[in-house]
Amino acid sequence: KQWYQRRVRGAVDIENATPVAPASAPAPTAPAPEHVPVATPPAPAPVVSADGEYVEIPLTGMRKAIAKRLTQSKQEVPHYYLTVEIGLDALMATRSELNSTAPSKLSVTDFLIKACSKALVDVPQVNSQWGDTAIRQYTNADISVAVATDSGLITPIVFGANTKGLKKINGDMASLKEKASAGKLQPHEFQGGTFTISNLGMMGVQEFTAVINPPQSAILAVGAPQKKLVPANNEQGFEVSTVMSVTLSCDHRVVDGAVGAKWLQALKRYLEKPINLLL
Repeated sequence: KQWYQRRVRGAVDIENATPVAPASAPAPTAPAPEHVPVATPPAPAPVVSADGEYVEIPLTGMRKAIAKRLTQSKQEVPHYYLTVEIGLDALMATRSELNSTAPSKLSVTDFLIKACSKALVDVPQVNSQWGDTAIRQYTNADISVAVATDSGLITPIVFGANTKGLKKINGDMASLKEKASAGKLQPHEFQGGTFTISNLGMMGVQEFTAVINPPQSAILAVGAPQKKLVPANNEQGFEVSTVMSVTLSCDHRVVDGAVGAKWLQALKRYLEKPINLLL
């Protein structure tokens, strides 16, 4: 589960993985064939005050877990934040071309998952976890993606995203979202991960910061694409371009500022030249 803060132009909001020697990410344990997901018990009914001035909504187990992890992360993890703008014109054109012939439509999030995974391979220090005696650095990128459900936020995982193509990532995400909405995710499908993406762009949020999902060392907050005037080599000296603001929250115990900046440069390179994601 993962918890995080939003910041929309200065305001804060909320948004829609154990240390030993370096080793690759542990493979998820498959559930027993006979296992049947246990239905989530119904939430306690809200209680209206005697005078009708307020309603008390009992805490669910998920909400208690969200509060505990969110507080733990902000108290124990030294966060810092790095923000860059990324041009999306080439990505949007590539996405449109691919979607014109593909049976399933690729989303911007699909491209983000792939680009983040490749950047994590290029800059593995970000694909790491803090421990008391060692930092564990992973070789594969298991990307957690924040998904909002009626019960709260959950972060299903696209395992080995660096080894998958956009079509496979798209299929994985469609399946995970469907399971999340139905409350049928198995624990191994949302517990773990080496990096998290939180995308609030589809809700019009331009920029925000997210809370790191321990024991991960970084999380990427993704804002909405916007049309902006940018410098250009033409008669006017500028042009209209689609850009997106992203903010990387880092654990300073693991990821130094220069390392975080290097990772963002790699991400920007992949998203602004998406042909590299297809190689």
